[in-house]
Amino acid sequence: MSQADRVLKQYFGYDSFREGQEELIESILRGQDTLGIMPTGAGKSICFQVPALIMEGITLVVSPLISLMKDQVEGLNQAGVHAAYLNSSLTPGQYRKALGLAKQSRYKIIYVAPERLVTDSFLDFALDADIAMLTVDEAHCVSQWGQDFRPSYLKIAEFTGKLPKRPVISAFTATATKEVRDDMIDLLLLQNPTVTATGFDRPNLYFAVQSPKDKYASMKNFLQMHPAQSGIVYCLTRKYVEEIYERLKEEGFSVTKYHAGLADEERKANQEDFIYGRAEIMVATNAFGMGIDKSDVRFVLHYNMPKNMESYYQEAGRAGRDGEAAECVLMYAGQDVVTNQFFIDHNRENQDLDEATKLLAAGRDRERLRKMTFYCFTNDCLRDYILRYFGEYGNSYCGNCVNCLSNFETIDVTEMAEAVLGCIQSSRQRFGTSMILDTVHGADTAKIRKYRMEDNPYYGKLAKIPAYKLRKVINYLQMYGYLDVTDDGYAIVKLTEKSEAVLSGEERIVMKMAKEEEHPAKVKKEKRSKKGAAGFPDYEFTEKEETMFERLRALRTQIAREEKVPPYIVFSDKTLMHMCILKPETRNEMLTVSGVGEFKYEKYGDRFLACIQEQ
Repeated sequence: MSQADRVLKQYFGYDSFREGQEELIESILRGQDTLGIMPTGAGKSICFQVPALIMEGITLVVSPLISLMKDQVEGLNQAGVHAAYLNSSLTPGQYRKALGLAKQSRYKIIYVAPERLVTDSFLDFALDADIAMLTVDEAHCVSQWGQDFRPSYLKIAEFTGKLPKRPVISAFTATATKEVRDDMIDLLLLQNPTVTATGFDRPNLYFAVQSPKDKYASMKNFLQMHPAQSGIVYCLTRKYVEEIYERLKEEGFSVTKYHAGLADEERKANQEDFIYGRAEIMVATNAFGMGIDKSDVRFVLHYNMPKNMESYYQEAGRAGRDGEAAECVLMYAGQDVVTNQFFIDHNRENQDLDEATKLLAAGRDRERLRKMTFYCFTNDCLRDYILRYFGEYGNSYCGNCVNCLSNFETIDVTEMAEAVLGCIQSSRQRFGTSMILDTVHGADTAKIRKYRMEDNPYYGKLAKIPAYKLRKVINYLQMYGYLDVTDDGYAIVKLTEKSEAVLSGEERIVMKMAKEEEHPAKVKKEKRSKKGAAGFPDYEFTEKEETMFERLRALRTQIAREEKVPPYIVFSDKTLMHMCILKPETRNEMLTVSGVGEFKYEKYGDRFLACIQEQ
């Protein structure tokens, strides 16, 4: 058994590494700069925490959010590792004390906010400390092309340049396009790094897109079908958060809320209510979630479409971090596109950029929004669409998304496509999608009359076709290059070279259409009738084991309250499930349970053994 294997078992309770972890750890231990791109829940933290416990000296972990630091430090301390964080949540006295203990080499791992790196007090400590490794968590924040760009991350290279001895630099992120990946290497000044990308797929996540007429009713139905489960409802605006929170609260749901408009204390209290399990549902804007390591989130429901695939996959990825089955449902409405477009046009995050770069950033943002919209309309495998976006090409059937589980038929839509393209051509390519759709559908609106579109030869030609079906055809034409959309602040639809083949009758357009609308939650419930544990996918719990699991959860909650930590910090649901399946009777048997390390056994093992034996 290697030293890394021994550390993994002793502190974290795992018998083997997951895909990619060992390669990244070995690279760091060789003293080589390392970049790890791994999906949420794949165990990125293990990749720097294990070598940090083996290497001589201190590991500094640069982290963007207070909640992330607090969560990971609590987890390390629970596992018997001396760790601390240095950020603005500490009082001046607490900060001085923590820095003093750091100077005495009391901590193996220290989490620090990027802004702190170049302060005089921290530099005073760092210049005399034996820093073996500098780890950059959420490393995509260094790139202005990433979805969470933070200018403070640019201070990292400045900090390492001031150190008397350059440490090993490791960087980790969950989602990164090629441009962001290149930025991370360049801006963090990584030297000939080992780059390992384990793939972006999360097989345990089920993906679905809905376009319900009544979003709230559909969401409420979903929540009622998932009683006593932990989940997040993401909204685009604070107004939506407040409205949905109030309505759910009135209807008796266990719910809390989070957005940037709340006072710091209220945000903190609400976040802790969710993390500690006092509230089951978190309704939030995208201000919530980065670094939240709550492993038992069973669903993420997007009440509105996010602005890009990076944001969507990062937010959806907060479900099922324990490897158990979880659901990711996106509720689409046309207004979501309008709202996101407004945010792009009035982007306050790019105020420090020069005008040329601002225009370039806005163009990229509009293209990302377009691809996000295509995701909501595709009839192909949703997982395949996500993976292709991030540069992975594999199976076009996953069997665990609404499209793969729905009944589709292939139909010829050439007649509809010809009318749409002909309308665009005859109106001299001057209008956006809505005007074209209204024209071919025969709408009688002020805009139609203002621009005399009732005189267009294609006016009303597709009046009998439902508008939602026409919109799907238009999106298909855009997705596959038969239409283009201008990117100069006005979304005007334009013909392409491929359009001519359709208009001349040389090419026919065939696409998949759903035979019937299936409720994603219903499909999912039928598919997930078993409560199998990760590592035991075909194992079906008996009634006795279900009861044991609930007893173990109750004990975990009791211990969490005593220790003042979130329940999943004590043991994850996955670990409790393994206890129910293996039914350990001795210390050695308990140590074979995934997630039970020696330190945690000494703290809690006897109490859990007693609980199992009571059954």
